[in-house]
Amino acid sequence: MAKGLRGRLAATLVLVTAAAACGSNGGDPATAGQPQGFDRVAVEVTTAEGVLCELCMWLAESPAQRGRGLTEVTDLGPADGMLFRWDEPATSGFHMREVPIPLSIAWYGPDGSFVSTVEMAPCTQEPLSDCPVYVAADSYTEAIEVPAGALAELGIGPGSRLVVRDEPCPQA
Repeated sequence: MAKGLRGRLAATLVLVTAAAACGSNGGDPATAGQPQGFDRVAVEVTTAEGVLCELCMWLAESPAQRGRGLTEVTDLGPADGMLFRWDEPATSGFHMREVPIPLSIAWYGPDGSFVSTVEMAPCTQEPLSDCPVYVAADSYTEAIEVPAGALAELGIGPGSRLVVRDEPCPQA
């Protein structure tokens, strides 16, 4: 292997390792089981300790997108999770009907302040209307769903702050 290539590979590994501390982002979606019909958006989470985590989220901002969310999704692909967004503070609950993977959810207020989190389990019981509804501790304008147990790894928790950059995720 050429010395220059080895150096570029080492530099790439350093960048990948640094990004992994707060999740990953980039890449192009194209596989089965991933969300379809959603754009990806760059998101910043600042932990309570002041660490900045740059994330990539699928964006659900229309009522139809928020209603569909991660239904039937088995692979988040090139995103860290899904960001649900409202123009006005909301209090509606979330359900796991037809969502095959366990998820963690975090809610954020209009000023980007952390509201609360909940662990959510898939619901396949009949009738589906009997599935639990998960609610935030207070009103919110953004909610983030990620694979169960991944919130802390992404910098999301009490004292964290959320900024949605309203631009596409950087390419990997």
